[in-house]
Amino acid sequence: MTHEDKGHFKLKHSPDRKVDKRVADLVKSKVKDGEMACAVAFEIAESLGVSPEEVGFTLDALEINIVKCQLGLFGHGAAKRTVKPAERVAPDLEKAIRGALVNDRLPCASAWALAEKRRLKKMDISSACEALGIKIRPCQLGTF
Repeated sequence: MTHEDKGHFKLKHSPDRKVDKRVADLVKSKVKDGEMACAVAFEIAESLGVSPEEVGFTLDALEINIVKCQLGLFGHGAAKRTVKPAERVAPDLEKAIRGALVNDRLPCASAWALAEKRRLKKMDISSACEALGIKIRPCQLGTF
């Protein structure tokens, strides 16, 4: 969805899908100024034992904007994105990234897994992808 779609996030989903009340209650208690940081959404998922996608769906259903993507891809104020292309990408990291591609894109979950496995920051992976011209998607929360 684009910024023009802001306020219409729930339209991305089937009207038959229902919100989990536990998730909605916790989301409502943690939302600030109609927004929720990506990291907070993941904390909610972990604390309730639900998928990040379920939390993302709930945020969409409640028309709550997700901000501060941990990969630096969206929601960082006027700049929107904070990720910058890496100056250099190590050949082994490039190979690992390319090996994890699905339809020429790196899933967000795979970016996180690569960062954890290699003991890198999540932004290091997204910066490498920027340098390699690789898009990261889908988002675990369903934003893109």
